[in-house]
Parts: sequence; structure tokens; C-alpha cells
Amino acid sequence: MRPTFKAVLLILLSTLAVLSLSGCAEVKTWSADIFGTRGNLTTGTLAALQIVVALVMLVSLIALIIPGIPGITFIWLAAFVYGLVVGFEKPAGVFMGIITGLMLLGNVVDNLLMGAGARKGGAPWITTLATVLAAVIGSLAFPPFGGVIAAAVVIFVLEIIRLKDSKIALKSTGEMLKGFGCSFLVRFLIGMIMIGLWIAWLVQTGDWLL
Repeated sequence: MRPTFKAVLLILLSTLAVLSLSGCAEVKTWSADIFGTRGNLTTGTLAALQIVVALVMLVSLIALIIPGIPGITFIWLAAFVYGLVVGFEKPAGVFMGIITGLMLLGNVVDNLLMGAGARKGGAPWITTLATVLAAVIGSLAFPPFGGVIAAAVVIFVLEIIRLKDSKIALKSTGEMLKGFGCSFLVRFLIGMIMIGLWIAWLVQTGDWLL
């Protein structure tokens, strides 16, 4: 995703997080007026919707294997579209709010864990900050692998300049890459929790048909 688009997307998602957490009537009424509510959907239509949403979530979860693919965001979008169609009456708004918070966390956790890995490898804070920044820019400019490559190059070059020792520079780079591996596991877990919350949402509201 391009930087401008991602900035707009994050602003939109943050706004929706506030709206979902508050369970405000405006969102409920707007979605109901445009898309209808659960009461206006046939059982077959609702079942088909749930199948499509579940498939999108599953594919998005698997896509997390590829660096730079915003699978967490796609899972959130699937849940949000489902909420628009059936409405955000409580407890749906509460579930959507939690899912939104997890999505925002999942979108930054990879950069945070890569930075933590760099610190563990002995890199100073300025190098760690530069590494995280390179990861963000690389992910935006050259997805899906640009972020990892940019971060690895930046930390290796900066550590070579600082220490004049390629072995130590490689150690810092290796720890950073381990951090990236850990971030995948964390994002995958977050994605599974988000899907679990969506299922709990359906069960709690009595709409589970799968």
C-alpha cells in the first residue's frame, strides 16, 4: 500500500475503533438504513454471508505468511462489512471494538518486535529507530518483502559504520530477523483471536449458522 493510502486507512480505522467501542446509535442506524438489519435477511442470505466472511478471514490468516500482506486488516474488514450488513447492535459493537483494537495492534507489532530484536543484538536506540523506520517505509514502498529487506540492510550498514565489525553487525541483523519471525507468530495469534471473537459475536447474537 502507498504511504498516503495507508495514512488515510489508519485514520479511518482509528475513527471506526472509537465508533465501535462506543456502540453509538448513529453507526447502528446508518448501517441499518443502508444495508438492512438481521431481521431483513433470509436464513440463506445470512448463511451465505457468513461463509464468504469466514473464507475471507481464513485466506487472510494464511496470507500472513507473506511479509507485507495486511492480513490482519483484511480480517478486520471482513468483520466490519459483516457488521454493516447485520447491524452493530450490542453486543456486536463491543466485539467489533475489540477486533478493531487488535487489528491496530497487529499492524504495528511486526515493526516493534523487529526493533526489539535489534536491541537484543546490541544495536543502540538510534539504530533501532532507523531500522523500524526503514521497515515501515520499505513495507509501504516495496511490498511484500521490502520492509524486511530494508530493515536488514539498514541495521547491517549502520552497525558496520559504528563498530567496524561485520560479525557483530551480522549478530544484530540476525536478532532483528528473529524478531520478525516472532512478529509473524504474534500476528497469526492475533488473527486467530480476531476470528474467534467474530465467531463469539455470532454465537452471542444468535446468528451463528455455519
